[in-house]
Amino acid sequence: MALTIKKIEAAKAKDKNYRISDGNGLSLLILPSGTKTFVYRYRRPVTRKENNITYGQFPELSLADARCLHAHAKALLTKGVDPGEDRKIKKSEESEDNSFKNVASEWLNKNSTEWTPKTHSTNQGRLENHVFPFIGQMPIAEITPKTILAILQRIEAKGIHETAHRVSALCSQVFRYAIFVGKVENDPAHVVKNALPPISKTRKHRAALTDPKEVGKLLRAIEDYTGHYIVKQALRVGLYTFTRSIEIRGMEWDEVDLDRREWRVPSKRMKMRKPHIVPLSSQVLSILNEVKELGLPSIYVFPSVVNNSNMLSENTLNTALRRLGYTKEQLCYHGFRGTCTTLLYETGWPTDMVERQLAHVQTNQVRAAYDHAQYIEERTRMMQSFADYIDSLRDGGSVIPFKKRA
Repeated sequence: MALTIKKIEAAKAKDKNYRISDGNGLSLLILPSGTKTFVYRYRRPVTRKENNITYGQFPELSLADARCLHAHAKALLTKGVDPGEDRKIKKSEESEDNSFKNVASEWLNKNSTEWTPKTHSTNQGRLENHVFPFIGQMPIAEITPKTILAILQRIEAKGIHETAHRVSALCSQVFRYAIFVGKVENDPAHVVKNALPPISKTRKHRAALTDPKEVGKLLRAIEDYTGHYIVKQALRVGLYTFTRSIEIRGMEWDEVDLDRREWRVPSKRMKMRKPHIVPLSSQVLSILNEVKELGLPSIYVFPSVVNNSNMLSENTLNTALRRLGYTKEQLCYHGFRGTCTTLLYETGWPTDMVERQLAHVQTNQVRAAYDHAQYIEERTRMMQSFADYIDSLRDGGSVIPFKKRA
């Protein structure tokens, strides 16, 4: 006799498991605990061995839904397909589609147009090296705060504390994306982010000079640089403009307007994918005119010393600093930004103006437009005053804060 809702509800637990048949192989299994589960007992089409499929528990799975699932399983068996194996394959595929690695890869691809290639590669590398080997194949919905914490502690144990914080932030962004697309309901990485020591206690900043007298020595060392002329001029312009390595190395003549005293860096080379205007001091204009007079057949202002059709290689500027006698613990090219920022802050220039010159993106777009309109003239004066100031340090002048206003 077929099952009914009343019959299912009236079924009582016994000392042992027992079944009530619905016919055609479908039955209700009642456990001593009182749990009621719809199951299908059948023989595999190839081996003829007996096997069971569990459809789900009552009342979470209704009788009508259990019969639908059963009808599908029976149809597969009629075609010679093992319904148990079919379910395993589909579950595996579903689990793979929603694995942490697949969701993270989806997120990386979505953001690829917003990041520079280097940022994309760095983020992908951190996930591949520190996360994917441990939870890459796990269904993202099954990952717990404890799982994430174990990954972060493993990284921290290697002494790379900043990397642990960055990996934590990356995982959190992946989970937030997964929430947005409906694959998870919470962010376990956010739960454990405070379990790591504060980054301020462990972070190693880029090596930079902050003593004005040491900055003066640096400029004199660059003036006496005996390496390639182009590399020397790139270092000088880099220090006067405190731009990033990729920005200075990829600088093209078409981006420079000598008459307007501006260098417009396109978004493709900016870290945040936003175009940036760099006001040019008279010192930088003089250097650019000297380089232009060389008549090098290149679109780049500072072409590769090996091939004019390429930009300077990534390590060239740091290698030049090593030739000048600076170790990587003392100074790296990116440290120019820290050096210049420190000098600007110590001499009283407004934070908003300095941050705008560093191309730190203003998240409020209305405010960003206002900043641009208000600060471009003041930034031009700031860059000229700054260039004059560090020149005075180079020439052995007294360490007196340069004036903010022209």
